[in-house]
Amino acid sequence: MTAATPSAQSPTARRVSARIGSISESATLAVDAKAKALKAAGRPVIGFGAGEPDFPTPDYIVEAAVEACRDPKNHRYSPAGGQPELKAAIVDKTLRDSGRQIEAANVLVTNGGKQAIYEAFAATLDPGDEVIVPAPYWTTYPESIQLAGGVPVPVVADESSGYRVSVEQLEAARTERTKMVVFVSPSNPTGAVYSREQTEEIGRWAAEHGLWVLTDEIYEHLVYGDAAFTSLPVVVPELADKCIVVNGVAKTYAMTGWRVGWVVGPKDVVKAATNLQSHATSNVSNVAQVAAIAALSGDLDAVAMMREAFDRRRRTIVRMLNEIDGVLCPEPEGAFYAYPSVKGVLGKEVRGRRPATSVELAEVILEEVEVAVVPGEAFGTPGYLRLSYALGDEDLVEGVSRIQKLLAEARD
Repeated sequence: MTAATPSAQSPTARRVSARIGSISESATLAVDAKAKALKAAGRPVIGFGAGEPDFPTPDYIVEAAVEACRDPKNHRYSPAGGQPELKAAIVDKTLRDSGRQIEAANVLVTNGGKQAIYEAFAATLDPGDEVIVPAPYWTTYPESIQLAGGVPVPVVADESSGYRVSVEQLEAARTERTKMVVFVSPSNPTGAVYSREQTEEIGRWAAEHGLWVLTDEIYEHLVYGDAAFTSLPVVVPELADKCIVVNGVAKTYAMTGWRVGWVVGPKDVVKAATNLQSHATSNVSNVAQVAAIAALSGDLDAVAMMREAFDRRRRTIVRMLNEIDGVLCPEPEGAFYAYPSVKGVLGKEVRGRRPATSVELAEVILEEVEVAVVPGEAFGTPGYLRLSYALGDEDLVEGVSRIQKLLAEARD
């Protein structure tokens, strides 16, 4: 008797689980990896892909890590939820920067901001719970929501509103299945910053309807001009029991590779997420945690220097992009990204090709002038490009100049 051939849907036939197989590769990291590979091959590629400061981690942080390497206690396991000294530093930093008093029991130290985001969703969402996600959104939000069993519900804002969603838009997306809303200010990928009044309005709407909020404060120190960072649970304290804040040292202190983030939230959620982490990864690297203590306990002078450079580059990139026919770039007020609309370029002929989407336009730009940008499709809004201006001034000008010259050739 011949055994039956497993069907394509049977567990024995499926090599990769449906849950993991449905995850898309991080578009920003993919673009960055491609740019670095081309550079390694000797190509003069300029990358605007990854959101990574070009500055080294400040010396005093590095020295703290060097000393930590020599201390045998850091060669051993430490508490899964984070070293008590780092939790205490996060408590102090939160009071210093946001004016909010929390306790160590409200804090979970994670392997970067991405783990913080995933664990926050995993600890709060049940299958089918809906999460409203303003778009353009960072690529990881919807993927993490789906991994946790939730359903992302995009709400799109465009350049006419400075990429800020309104309460009316959020309310139109709310259903009986809505459990949470994501709130990010300053925003990746757009650099949008919500005013205190707008932040308070969204927070009070969420509180009125009993919704949870996940707010990502990773760019809190990178705001420019008259814009100001506002912490949601500070201006709407009645929301604090249903608000989860994620943050980390990566962007503020040029520590993307150190992988230290954290969750601040209600104690029961933090305990549940800590239990998850105890089985998934256990403790964050002790040496990296000591470095993070030094970062959070030190002054913000190095941060101010980096912010000044980002501000200079911000004004340069916006001016140069807006000089291109068919491109419209609002001025970002925070983070280190420009998010221009390129709808006026799509469909035009560029060196024998007619890119119809921003994906195709990004391919033309990379292949023709060796500049790597991320298409808007990665952020839920086709017709746009994201360019990180966290790179050297000379590379920035050279890269955008190449794009200018290329798109100057565009013809109907």
